[in-house]
Amino acid sequence: MKKLFVLTVFSLCVVLNAPMALAFQPSEATAETSQREELEKLFDDYYRYNLEQFPTSATSLGIREYNDRLTDVSPEAYARRAEQDKIFLNRLEAIDISVVEGEPKVSAEILRFILTNRVRQAPFRSWRRPFLADSGFHSNIVRTMTSAPMQTKADYENYLSRLKALPRYLDQNLDNMRTGLADGFTQPKEILPFVLPSFEAQAVDDPEAHGLYRPFEDMPSRISSGDQKRFRKRARALIANEILPRYAQILAFFRDEYMPGAAETVGVSDLPDGAEYYAAQIKFYTTLEDMSADDIHQIGLAEVARIRGEMNAIIQEVDFDGSFKEFQEFLRTDDQFYAPTAQELLKEAAFISKEVDGKLPAFFGKLPRQPYSVEPVPAEIAPNYTTGRYVGAALNAARGGQYWVNTYNLKTRPLYELKALSLHEAVPGHHLQIALSLEIEDVPSFRKGFYPHAYGEGWGLYAEALGKEMGIYKTPYDHFGRLSYEMWRACRLVIDTGLHSIGWTRQQALDYLADNTALSLHNVQTEVDRYIAWPGQALAYKMGELKIWELRRRAEEALGEDFDIRAFHDAVLVSGGVPLGLLERRIDDFITSEKAKADD
Repeated sequence: MKKLFVLTVFSLCVVLNAPMALAFQPSEATAETSQREELEKLFDDYYRYNLEQFPTSATSLGIREYNDRLTDVSPEAYARRAEQDKIFLNRLEAIDISVVEGEPKVSAEILRFILTNRVRQAPFRSWRRPFLADSGFHSNIVRTMTSAPMQTKADYENYLSRLKALPRYLDQNLDNMRTGLADGFTQPKEILPFVLPSFEAQAVDDPEAHGLYRPFEDMPSRISSGDQKRFRKRARALIANEILPRYAQILAFFRDEYMPGAAETVGVSDLPDGAEYYAAQIKFYTTLEDMSADDIHQIGLAEVARIRGEMNAIIQEVDFDGSFKEFQEFLRTDDQFYAPTAQELLKEAAFISKEVDGKLPAFFGKLPRQPYSVEPVPAEIAPNYTTGRYVGAALNAARGGQYWVNTYNLKTRPLYELKALSLHEAVPGHHLQIALSLEIEDVPSFRKGFYPHAYGEGWGLYAEALGKEMGIYKTPYDHFGRLSYEMWRACRLVIDTGLHSIGWTRQQALDYLADNTALSLHNVQTEVDRYIAWPGQALAYKMGELKIWELRRRAEEALGEDFDIRAFHDAVLVSGGVPLGLLERRIDDFITSEKAKADD
């Protein structure tokens, strides 16, 4: 209304040609201040609304205010949130961000990306498939709840409140799965036998054997013995009487109804509205609006051919007498490439990570304060879990970040891939990147920890290659392991689009990944099932990495001898996650700024 009034008075003065007309014109500074204030109000409203709607996400950010509740995942709640996203997007579109400069303008563009994609994806109701091949509502909620700080009586009271709310949360997800089954919008039948163990792991008989009871095993001494006894009694009763029966019911439904009735084909495009859903997934995970599945498939084929040439060169370097397939078999079966115990695998990962830590100052100007640890993937999810992952933590959490290494079935965890994995998941990959994003200052809170997949996973893959410059890969087998990982991500472009757009079968995808990488056959299976269950996400890695390398080459060519690798990496990282288009503009601004410094 205020904007309309200003325009009306200004128009009237022009018509009358009044000498005082200029007195009513808003200055550029006033216009920017007004729009900036509108943006700040929107940012704050959006952030607070999402904390209220997603209390477990608030917990992961270190905010304790919502630690006594769980997210409402009913269809009605999803519908309400979809409508609210439209309201937020309309508010954003009504603000003239062309008059705003600096980080507020960047924040507005990031929020537009988030809201546009939420609104675009809402009609597909993906909540009807609330689990993936390696995780889901049934297992993620346990890790989320037990990661909350447990130091005071209030913390335990909040935890018990969440235990009380958990049956409703589980019932809602079960209902959502039933809806997906009725609608024909399910995970594919072919991968479900590998998912089943993660549901079985939650349906235990003893409440004290369930992961939800873990916070009560070793309680802080500041809590009296009497209170500890009362808390444990209440927790055992809730888990035994309310929660475990739900998990048993979910398991029975999954095994007896969902698995027999699930989709016969693996491609999401075969599901109702599936082709449109996959197109929306591509836009979200690549952060690119103009990339089709066919475009990405062709990029993938070209990358596979390029990397294969480099792999063949290493096979010649080590004088291996045999074919590519025979070299793969050698790598997959020779004992020299495998740790004999889980502890030795974890120690090797920790050693690699500490070696990289010592080299970081030569490549980065700003390093995060938060430390990280090397941990095994939890046993209950390890069999069908990916080879490694990074699990972040809030800055005020009682632990640092965690680099997870999968120690299940050690003969499928080759050491020649461990350096690339460590560079990707720990440093300078996800830990460095995510921990830095938590330290951003003078930006809206919603940007801290924001993780656009093409940016985040693209950086992780870039970090693997950066290990060459850091001197981490010592042997030809180390280099082959890195190339195998890069080939793995290139294959993802081909496989994901093949499965979900072109009509590939699961076996085609398994064969393609096995034929082109040195991944163990177990990893081949878990990875392909992951792509089947999570359409589009696998595209983020290579598409993001290609963009980062494109921007680095642009900066190197433009700046010549004035190119500073530390300054470039800081420019990529220190403002947190952004869609790739925004990253490109950020680096163009960096180049302009560095040129100006050199000219002074």
